[in-house]
Amino acid sequence: MELEEKQKYGEPRKHDPTFRGPIQNRGCTDIVCCILFILAILAYIAVGILAWSQGDPRKVIYPTDSRGQFCGQVGTPLENKRLLFYFNIMKCASPMVLLEFQCPTTQMCVEKCPEKSMTLLNAYSNKNDFEYYKNFCKEGVTNTMGIPTILKLGLCPTMLISSRPFTRRCLPSLGIKGGVITVGNNSKFDDGSGKMRDAKDLLDGVKNATVVIEARQTVMKIFEDYTQSWYWILIGLVIAMLTSLLFIILLRFLAKIMVWVMIVMVIAVIMYGIVHCYMEYAALKGEAGANVTLKELGFQTDFSVYLQIRQTWLAFMIILGILELIIILLLIFLRKRLLISIALIKEASRAISYVMCSLFYPLFTFVLLAMVIAYWAVTAIFLSTSNEPIYKVFNETACEYSRQTCDPANYTTSPMKAQCPDSECLFAFYGGETAYHKYLIVLQFFNVFLFFWCANFVIALGQMTLAGAFASYYWAFVKPDDMPAFPLFSALGRSLRYHTGTLAFGSLILSIVQIIRVLLEYIDHKLKGAENNCAKFLLCCLKCCFWCLEKFIKFINRNAYIMVAIYGKNFCTSARDAFFLLMRNMIRVAVLDKVTDFLLFLGKLLIVGLVGIFSFFFFSGRVKAFENTAPNLHYYWVPILTVVVGSYLIAHGFFSVYAMCVDTLFLCFLEDLERNDGTPERPYLMPDSLRKILNKKNKTKPAQ
Repeated sequence: MELEEKQKYGEPRKHDPTFRGPIQNRGCTDIVCCILFILAILAYIAVGILAWSQGDPRKVIYPTDSRGQFCGQVGTPLENKRLLFYFNIMKCASPMVLLEFQCPTTQMCVEKCPEKSMTLLNAYSNKNDFEYYKNFCKEGVTNTMGIPTILKLGLCPTMLISSRPFTRRCLPSLGIKGGVITVGNNSKFDDGSGKMRDAKDLLDGVKNATVVIEARQTVMKIFEDYTQSWYWILIGLVIAMLTSLLFIILLRFLAKIMVWVMIVMVIAVIMYGIVHCYMEYAALKGEAGANVTLKELGFQTDFSVYLQIRQTWLAFMIILGILELIIILLLIFLRKRLLISIALIKEASRAISYVMCSLFYPLFTFVLLAMVIAYWAVTAIFLSTSNEPIYKVFNETACEYSRQTCDPANYTTSPMKAQCPDSECLFAFYGGETAYHKYLIVLQFFNVFLFFWCANFVIALGQMTLAGAFASYYWAFVKPDDMPAFPLFSALGRSLRYHTGTLAFGSLILSIVQIIRVLLEYIDHKLKGAENNCAKFLLCCLKCCFWCLEKFIKFINRNAYIMVAIYGKNFCTSARDAFFLLMRNMIRVAVLDKVTDFLLFLGKLLIVGLVGIFSFFFFSGRVKAFENTAPNLHYYWVPILTVVVGSYLIAHGFFSVYAMCVDTLFLCFLEDLERNDGTPERPYLMPDSLRKILNKKNKTKPAQ
């Protein structure tokens, strides 16, 4: 039965006495996909050039007045007028309207926001006040003009309100005095028509500004924290890098001891986290406001507030407790497979010691990915800002032309103005009616798709290169004599010379699934307000299925690239061979390979935990020895979180080489078991440690 099951997944590899690792005599694979990839790259470059010629990032950087001019743009008459002023802020429904440039009132660029409140009527009677008032009027206002003429032509606002700049826009300087909302220290203001109104009426125009302002202040504090602690963060990341490097060097010589030390230390670090959370939880007992729930507290821009609540520490304690329990249970159930995994890790350490430059290959991948991300981001910005200014009719009374497009150049003499005298032709937003503007969303999706394709190609190139280098180590009968002089560079050259099409094919399949997931997220966003539960359920199922499909394709691609690096066949053949090889050894794959991945994950967890605990005690000032050394910060969690995330990325970079090495050696190990039987004619190439664990022996020739 077992034999039939194995034959179902293809015939095992036959012994080949001439086989010595990655085949040197190979040809180009998946040429059609290689040509398609090159054409797609050329099209991507063309889209970038088109976007750069049409786009204007100034639309993102600078506010735009009612004429579509940029406030504060260098080299223009508005260079010194960096702020945007609204004639009547109460016509704006919310700050989101302001940020989207669609407030139905005249907007103009000014040097300073109004520092005092006054009406046009009051200012007109005082020469000095009127001169000040004209700073917030359009050009052409003179002292001889009457107030009716000024208002009829829309040259000046009816009133000025004491304001402050926020995101380069003048918003009323609201405050609270004695529980009453004030503007410029006054609870009332003149709306320009002689009526005194409460300052709270301005909240309709800036009702959400408080949250946004607090968020902005938080961002500024975080930025200040980074300026104060950046060099300590760099030191923390260097410590993480040295710890990762030391850990890998120790694995080379003390693999078994280091794995057990790693397991014990991970359990101990998580246990310390549980104890610390409990101590904080107990210390807050009886403190005022400590029993407030997270739901009652809601969102706070000052994240340190959450650390003053008992429920926060209880949640941390429960999460760490569950994580500790899962790790302990996994170790108990998988204890018998740990020895084989340790032997694989030890062999991976030995392989890396012969290809030491592989540890620094992730830097090359990082540089390529940074270039791909930068090109995508710049192209996306230029595409999103390549629209033309659209002007619409805004009015206070009923008008049949309301919100229709208009031309500001001749609007005063147009029929629209004649029928709607109080209307204005104002800048509304950026858009366009040309074929280019109609298909902008298609170009944006093309930009995203090519970003996925190029990023997956770069990752695939790294996987195939490392697989080729480590495969040449495993199949070398005498190490390092039978290995190439520069195994990593040889593998990189083979991958680019012969298998660019295969890399493009595998990354294309993965990118198609990823772009479908993006489309599903886009549809989900568009249907947020829908009440159709059936559609929501179907969409959720599709998102889940495509997430699983993406994980499966990544697994198939990874093993296919290893087979391509060894045998030089095309993607489909290599994917089939890798899949059948793994299915013929399903038990070993399900247990052994995943246990090794789990141990490597514990290694990353240990490095992150150690560096995280050290940074916590340093930046929080909990240790007296560091009190005078640690910088004074608004939020000490900012550098801690940065160091923890950076440490994980560094550890992941080092251990990703390890993981690829283990996966390559594992496939080679399975092929070794099928190709050879331990006889003098067909000796195993696996190391002695693996042979002992599997009860395999290389037989010697009988004495003559």
